[in-house]
Amino acid sequence: MITEEQFRTELDLIINNAIREDVGDGDHSSLACIPASATGKAKLLVKAKGIIAGVNFAKQVFQYVDRNLEVEVLINDGASVKFGDIVFYVSGSSQSILKAERLVLNAMQRMSAIATKTNYFVKLLEGTDTKILDTRKTTPGIRALEKWAVKIGGGENHRFALYDMVMLKDNHIDFAGGITKAIEKTQNYLKDKNLDLKIIVEARNLDEVEIILKSNGIYRILLDNFSFEDTRKAVKMIGDQCLTESSGGINEETIKMYAECGVDFISSGALTHSIYNMDLSLKAV
Repeated sequence: MITEEQFRTELDLIINNAIREDVGDGDHSSLACIPASATGKAKLLVKAKGIIAGVNFAKQVFQYVDRNLEVEVLINDGASVKFGDIVFYVSGSSQSILKAERLVLNAMQRMSAIATKTNYFVKLLEGTDTKILDTRKTTPGIRALEKWAVKIGGGENHRFALYDMVMLKDNHIDFAGGITKAIEKTQNYLKDKNLDLKIIVEARNLDEVEIILKSNGIYRILLDNFSFEDTRKAVKMIGDQCLTESSGGINEETIKMYAECGVDFISSGALTHSIYNMDLSLKAV
C-alpha cells in the first residue's frame, strides 16, 4: 500500500473534488433561506444493521467546509451499529452543515457497506490463517475511501494502484513472451529504475506454478481460478518459498474452503464492487 502521506493526499483530493462537484459557486438552496448567522445541530442516524465506517472521514469533511464546526462522536469507526443508533452530532453554522451533508452521507453510506461486507467475510475465515484482500475494482476517484473501509471492516489492502506493486497477470505474461521472460524483464526494469517493489505473479495452472518457482525474488503467487484440489497441491508445491493468494469468483459459499487449502490470502473484488449502501441520514435536532 501507499504511504500515510500519500493516503492523506488522496483524501484531500477526494474532498476538494467532491465539494467542487457538489457546491460549485454556492449552495443556493441554503443561501436563499437560511441566514449566514444561523447555527444548528444535526445527528448522524443509523437506519440499518452493520459496521459503521467513515466517521473520521466525516470529521475531515466538516473541518474542510468550516473549521468552526464541532463534532461529538458517540460511535467510532469499526463498531457494530443497528437501526436507531446515533453515530455523532455536528453543530455550528447551519449553512456549513448543509454544505457538507451530502458528501458525508455519500461517503459513509458506501464505506459502511464495504466495511460490513468485509467484516462478514472476515468472520467466515475465522479458524484459518487466511486474510481477505481487496482489489483495484473500486469506484473511480474514491479508491482511498473504499480501501480504508476494507481496513475498518477487518480486511487487508492489496496494492493501492499500478505504481506501488508489480503484478504480472496473464496478459503481461502473454505479451512478454512467457512467465520467465516477464519476470526477468521486470526484475531488470526495477533494478534499472532503482525501484523497490514487490512482485506478484499470476499462475493459471500447476505447470505455471512450477515455472514461477524457478525464479527468485517473487513475493506472492496468485492462484487464479484454481480448483480446491489444485489449490492444495499448489500450496504444497510453493511451501515457504513465497506467499500465496487465491482469486477468481470466490464468494461466501466457497471462501472458507479455499482458506482451508492453506493459502495466505484470498482477494475479492466483491468487497468494493458489489455492495448496497448502508442507510444513514443526517437529521436536524
